[in-house]
Amino acid sequence: MTDSRPTLGVGMVGYAFMGRVHSQAWRSVASFFDLPVRPVMAALAGRSPERTAEAAQTLGWAAVETDWKRLLERDDVQVIDICTPGDSHAEIAIAALEAGKHVICEKPLANTVAEAEAMTAAARAAAARGVRSMVAFNYRRVPAIALARRFVEEGRLGEIRHVRAQYLQDWIVDPEFPLVWRLQKDKAGSGALGDIGAHIIDTAQFIVGRSLTGVSAITETFVKERPLAEGSSGLAGEGGTGEMGEVTVDDAALFIGRFEGGALGSFEATRFASGRKNALRIEVNGSLGSLTFDFEAMNELWFHDHTLDAAESGFRRILVTEPEHPYAGAWWPPGHGLGYEHTFTHEVKDFIEAVAAGTDPAPSFEDGLRVQRVLEAVEQSAAAGSGWTAI
Repeated sequence: MTDSRPTLGVGMVGYAFMGRVHSQAWRSVASFFDLPVRPVMAALAGRSPERTAEAAQTLGWAAVETDWKRLLERDDVQVIDICTPGDSHAEIAIAALEAGKHVICEKPLANTVAEAEAMTAAARAAAARGVRSMVAFNYRRVPAIALARRFVEEGRLGEIRHVRAQYLQDWIVDPEFPLVWRLQKDKAGSGALGDIGAHIIDTAQFIVGRSLTGVSAITETFVKERPLAEGSSGLAGEGGTGEMGEVTVDDAALFIGRFEGGALGSFEATRFASGRKNALRIEVNGSLGSLTFDFEAMNELWFHDHTLDAAESGFRRILVTEPEHPYAGAWWPPGHGLGYEHTFTHEVKDFIEAVAAGTDPAPSFEDGLRVQRVLEAVEQSAAAGSGWTAI
């Protein structure tokens, strides 16, 4: 049977860790969601002809470009998916938007507030011409996190008073782990703060529906020199040179904050939590109840209804796999859990639907800029050594 839907051609820049999960999303989304248009994986861009061609064949891309600018010239590409380190986000995104291409860009939006502001201005101008953009905070698309936001919107928690957020990993505890790009400020912008701290900032603001207004922070770099490495993807070493290089980003960041409306927040992002692999945790306390989530048990949301009598109240587990739960109904029978990769499929699904409908997808570049301003305030507070930094 012939598919009569219009197509949406995608050109992706980058093919390492994020490129692989984004490719999985583009490949699978039309198989599980009834979309108004059919995505086509038109072309993959990377600097190495051999490696890009190999990645394209493995990941399912129809063509290869060795200069991302060529994607902007292709008539079969309507979307640019940016999966590169942060130092190239602004250049690629602004050029793509000006060329009339819709853009989905990995987080954090940029390496600096100035870059994020320029990207947001370009997105506003492009939106007036019907060109859409989105920043890829995939954890918003975890069904349990989307359900948590729904609970807050419905007033189930009452007045929000306190948010606790953590993102704990341990992948660079070993001091012999090589100096990959994620540990270099000129490429990554910041360390644990921007890489994983950006996620809990966005997740917290998304769930409670309010922005942070100020922070007080400390950061630390525990291992200040690491072996130089060549050609690393950013998650595993690929051999070293025997020389050492300086780590120019934070290994851990801790800060307290205040939200609009007065709620308090505490945040912790570290890649030195031995034994924690991908523990994005959040707890929200309100006048009528609380909820808590841990990505290492991503299909569960724990909810406490404080309006019940003390004799029967307490946290209860909600297995977020029912058809009525956000996104879950498109996949497996109840009780059959989803995984990390599904969050990107949900992200792509929402983006495609917004582009087809001519509406602005979320999270927007404005949302990405909002997170970027928090990251900058955290760095400024930590550098000052004490005190409150307004956002």
